[in-house]
Amino acid sequence: MPKMPETLEAQIVAKSRLFTVEQVQLRFSNGVERTYERLVNRSQGYGAVMVVAMQDERRALLIEEYCGGMGNYQMSIPKGLVEPGEDVLDAANRELMEEAGFGARRLEYLTHLSLSPNYMSQQIAVVLARNLYEKRLPGDEPEPMRVDSVDLYDLSNLAGRDDFTEGRALAALYLVRDLLEQRGELHRSLSA
Repeated sequence: MPKMPETLEAQIVAKSRLFTVEQVQLRFSNGVERTYERLVNRSQGYGAVMVVAMQDERRALLIEEYCGGMGNYQMSIPKGLVEPGEDVLDAANRELMEEAGFGARRLEYLTHLSLSPNYMSQQIAVVLARNLYEKRLPGDEPEPMRVDSVDLYDLSNLAGRDDFTEGRALAALYLVRDLLEQRGELHRSLSA
């Protein structure tokens, strides 16, 4: 494992309600110095979660929401921040109820994913949710979200859509598909 670079200086260069931009001056083990800027998500003190919620053996729920960063409506999977006092699984179930109108009787933590580790500190936990039941909780969304689903064997078509561009969500769906196949719980031979 490489030796971690030495931090020479770190300073906040910009702040907003949600984000902090930090500039970090580093010296690497070979003597080379570089300045990095990274976006720190200020609201993520307790973490974030995204949920692959299985509607049945092959179909995962999708939600549609307005995405300010893209300036349009996008399909994705339920996700949100972990609230104080919640663990990742409780947060996953709450977000699923708020965004898709379903709870899950079986929740399983799978992994953490990052978005752009060179520039952002944000990570998000991926949770598999199964044995769904209808239950809606009020959320912080400005409007109701449309709920749809995708067959786990149709992910390449999903990735080609203009309204589905979130790489972490796609990675989470592929991860779940591979995991369920490895466990013998999902088979391509079951026709959609």
